[in-house]
Amino acid sequence: MEEAAELGNYLPLSFKSPKEQEYIAFLWDAFDTNYTHGKYQFAFLAYHMLTMSFVYFNIWQIKQTEPDDFAKGLIGFSKDVEKNLLEATSPFVFSTVNERTILRFLKLIACDNGRIGTYAKLVDDRNDTAHPNGNIFFSTQAALDTKITEILRVVDEIQTHSKPIIERCYGEFLVRSADPEEREYPDPADQIREVLIHGNYMSQCDIDICRGFDVETLDRHEGIDGIRELHKALSEEYKTDVTSSAA
Repeated sequence: MEEAAELGNYLPLSFKSPKEQEYIAFLWDAFDTNYTHGKYQFAFLAYHMLTMSFVYFNIWQIKQTEPDDFAKGLIGFSKDVEKNLLEATSPFVFSTVNERTILRFLKLIACDNGRIGTYAKLVDDRNDTAHPNGNIFFSTQAALDTKITEILRVVDEIQTHSKPIIERCYGEFLVRSADPEEREYPDPADQIREVLIHGNYMSQCDIDICRGFDVETLDRHEGIDGIRELHKALSEEYKTDVTSSAA
């Protein structure tokens, strides 16, 4: 159970609506309740839904940071689906697309077909568990714990591939927010919380990547003092002991 909670470090620190936050909280509660009561098959279903939510949040960050690449990734979709995804105002809109298909967007962060095939196996496992086929695939805690370890390995791998997207998103945020008189919130902590984290569905693992960003690569920018102030505020406000290969 303790290892399973690590997934929370990859999920957003805040959401754009209470409904989204309630949904994630509901899934965690469903997982905890079923795990505690030995209903491991149903605990897996809830954990899979949390994992796919993580995937949606990552694809959303691609959509926000690399809109041209995201649009190219829509080639082959019907016009209605393409329009729906381009105009999406929530990552959960991606749930309207087949899970195996949505995973192919991870090619935009250099996940090759082999990796995506491995990730798709988790979808197959979910399909097997969710159908009334007479089988209980996760009848013991040990079986589910082994699957959770596999899932977390996949999640961390995707997070690692997302690092360039997070770094670009953060760099653009620092440049846009350098001037306290022109940005949305004069206070650095407010600007970070509302515009960077809240606006981009950033997780603690995403923030760890931002904390490692070398702001001196922007030293020629006229607002470098404001950039340094923002980065210092982020580094001090969001310290963590989380260890991830993506950090």
